[in-house]
Amino acid sequence: MGNKTMIVSSLLISMLVMVAQAEDPYLFFTWNVTYGTLSPLDVPQQVILINGQFPGPNLNTTTNNNIVINVFNNLDEPLLFHWSGIQQRKNSWQDGTAGTMCPIQPGTNYTYHFQVKDQIGSYYYYPTLGFQKAAGGFGGLRVNSRLLIPVPFADPEDDYTVLIGDWYNKGHTALRKQLDSGKSLGKPNGVLMNGRQGKVGDGSEEPLFVMEPGKTYRYRICNVGLRNSLNFRIQGHNMKLVEFEGSHTQQALYGSLDIHLGQCYSVLVTADQEPKDYYMVASTRFTKYHLRATGKIHYTNGKGPASDVLPEPPVSWAWSLNQFRSFRWNLTASAARPNPQGSFHYGKINITRTIRLANTASTVDGKLRYAINGVSHVDPETPLKLAEYYGVADKVFKYDTIGDEPPANIDTSDKITLAPNVLNATFRGFVEVIFENLEKGVQSWHVDGYSFFPVAIEVGTWSPERRKNYNLLDAVSRYNIQVYPKSWASILLTFDNAGIWNIRSESLERAYLGQQFYVSVLSPERSLRDEYNMPESALKCGIIKDMPTPPPYSS
Repeated sequence: MGNKTMIVSSLLISMLVMVAQAEDPYLFFTWNVTYGTLSPLDVPQQVILINGQFPGPNLNTTTNNNIVINVFNNLDEPLLFHWSGIQQRKNSWQDGTAGTMCPIQPGTNYTYHFQVKDQIGSYYYYPTLGFQKAAGGFGGLRVNSRLLIPVPFADPEDDYTVLIGDWYNKGHTALRKQLDSGKSLGKPNGVLMNGRQGKVGDGSEEPLFVMEPGKTYRYRICNVGLRNSLNFRIQGHNMKLVEFEGSHTQQALYGSLDIHLGQCYSVLVTADQEPKDYYMVASTRFTKYHLRATGKIHYTNGKGPASDVLPEPPVSWAWSLNQFRSFRWNLTASAARPNPQGSFHYGKINITRTIRLANTASTVDGKLRYAINGVSHVDPETPLKLAEYYGVADKVFKYDTIGDEPPANIDTSDKITLAPNVLNATFRGFVEVIFENLEKGVQSWHVDGYSFFPVAIEVGTWSPERRKNYNLLDAVSRYNIQVYPKSWASILLTFDNAGIWNIRSESLERAYLGQQFYVSVLSPERSLRDEYNMPESALKCGIIKDMPTPPPYSS
């Protein structure tokens, strides 16, 4: 009997140890967010620093890590951070958009707590309020595969983050006032690469990265800009595409990559050329003006300067469209899969709803606004998620201000309605979303809370007959998609992540002036199985500030 008791006790102790060890690791960070004066384009201007850094520090995480970031706001205005591409499973409370969280007020702090659940890949973060992204505050965010999970390529010698984006010499408050007055921002002043423009032929310029001959390196390139698609290339080197936006790709070599607003690509580069310096180049695409940034790569035993002759960019958006069509998902790679598990058979799932979204531009009371299906979004004082959770949504916004199709005369009408723009969605519905670009510029769209399958981009007008051209086998699961002028893009996704989620233009001007909306995905069970309770530390504002907290979800 004694032996049996000892065996049972040992088993119980082992089980408790296993439970204690089962929780995923925690990573803790403290961010001090301040202003500083720098000259990214040789003109002194106010920028946003995180712990004194511009761009901000890289977040280096691993699948399922719990991320805890204590943010101290030492700016003179409210602040929130968004973690672009991180799905925040069951946790829109931490998404960092104006529709999901109350802002961190000046002189106060807030601690974000979220998990990079079932994800791998290349992402970035940035401030979402008050056009602050135009002043910086952005940085890289990588999610590494767990050690026991093989990846479809050998470990690189090192892992580099390259943040590229267009840039204005005016501060973010001046740019914001310009938009508030009804004027577009117009042409940027330049392009930055990791916070600097670079100078071709300047032998004293420090390299951004160093490579050892014969070694292979991983470069994660994200377009964190405000307005322009960019083309990225490296002098004398091919890039092997291996991952973007959380999905391993079929590996192929590219001489250059079009990286649209908000997108992140991960490539392998081998130091197999003559040992000297080489330039990386990021330049604007689809514009009458040509702006660029350069950054230097140095071979460890290099003896010569980089050539002043830079590789030329491609010339048409047809080239860009063909490049998109060349991307294929790596279906055999061992990595985190999109939720729900098994959804990589997306081509066999019945579509339950089709939503067509058309972007337009017009004026309201003489001021420029951008809209989706004729509605230009306005953020209410009370975040949409909090209004819904507290049961006072009817006092803050109306559901389904836009329909599932654009108005019949959307291409000729200049009527725009200003309102909080919230669309209801059925939990776990499998949805087809069509982005229709009626304008002359390239659009870039982001979906929070999910990854989706971009099954087609085509010129002209969408119709149900176009579904015969869909890629229903190996479209690369991602969170951002471009739409070319007078064209459309179709994506498929499952609304299986309960919460309120932002769908927006990645052009900061267009999103700021209304080209965005939110999707409300409510679980009918009101259960912790589907969504976490509002954190006890959640900030409160607007009409719910002094209201009692609703009963928690049941387990």
